[in-house]
Amino acid sequence: MDGILPLWKPKGFTSHDCVSKARGMLKTKKIGHTGTLDPDVEGVLPLCVGKATKIVPFLMDTTKVYEAVVTLGYATDTEDASGTTVETSRLDQQPGMQDINEVLAAFTGEITQTPPMYSAVKVNGKKLYEYAREGKTVERPSRKVYISELHVTSYDASLKDGTYSFGIRAVCSKGTYIRTLCVDIGKALGFPAHMKSLIRTETGDIHKEDCFTFDAVQEAVDQNRAAELLLPLSKGLSHLPSIDVDEETRDMVKHGRVLDEPDDLEADTFTIQHGQEVAAVYQKHPTKPGYIKPVRVF
Repeated sequence: MDGILPLWKPKGFTSHDCVSKARGMLKTKKIGHTGTLDPDVEGVLPLCVGKATKIVPFLMDTTKVYEAVVTLGYATDTEDASGTTVETSRLDQQPGMQDINEVLAAFTGEITQTPPMYSAVKVNGKKLYEYAREGKTVERPSRKVYISELHVTSYDASLKDGTYSFGIRAVCSKGTYIRTLCVDIGKALGFPAHMKSLIRTETGDIHKEDCFTFDAVQEAVDQNRAAELLLPLSKGLSHLPSIDVDEETRDMVKHGRVLDEPDDLEADTFTIQHGQEVAAVYQKHPTKPGYIKPVRVF
């Protein structure tokens, strides 16, 4: 069984929990997830099965789409609703939509983020959340991420107990922390804030509408049609340019051959296809100009 299982991750599960459950349901150990989602988050979590595990790093590197709710009025240590309140400032009136839109515009494009303490980023070989659970705060390396779209999707009609919430949709690069984005948006508006909720609706070319719940997966397993739920490898590599080759070249690719670089090749990394079949991911040879070499062969 080879392909991408487009799972709709439920709340209460870690990404690793989802992998473990899928391994048991599909009766295979060769499954990998394509980007960590916190337990309180639901949404698109593609699971790569069999040979598809070879494309995990490429699928992780795709654009993601999130729908979040920002709550102004208090901040938490985890930057989301599950954490302990660390700062409070009741709102007397809700901010104007023009102010919110101007702030969101300022966070569109390339921005710098500092990962939250409750995250899996490693510092000195130790995950940040491990430091946080010990009550320690360490210096964290900042990173640049890219947000191509950011806009309001919904907003409360009035204040609620001195807080104000509004929904946002963010289209962003790998590595973007939406929790941190929500906190930073709040700061720019002049209030402590946190992320009330989060849903991931797209990972690359895999959308919410493509996904299956665990109940749907179990039903397919019981009916011996689980393989029908899997998407082809090409679905997870559609963000890469593709070069179509003849059958003879496809066979050389399957054997991992270094090939002459095609004319007018602009991309550094791309797929090699024969018809609808993705045979491999190739890249320009790093030490031999004029040649291409395999990165992953399927």
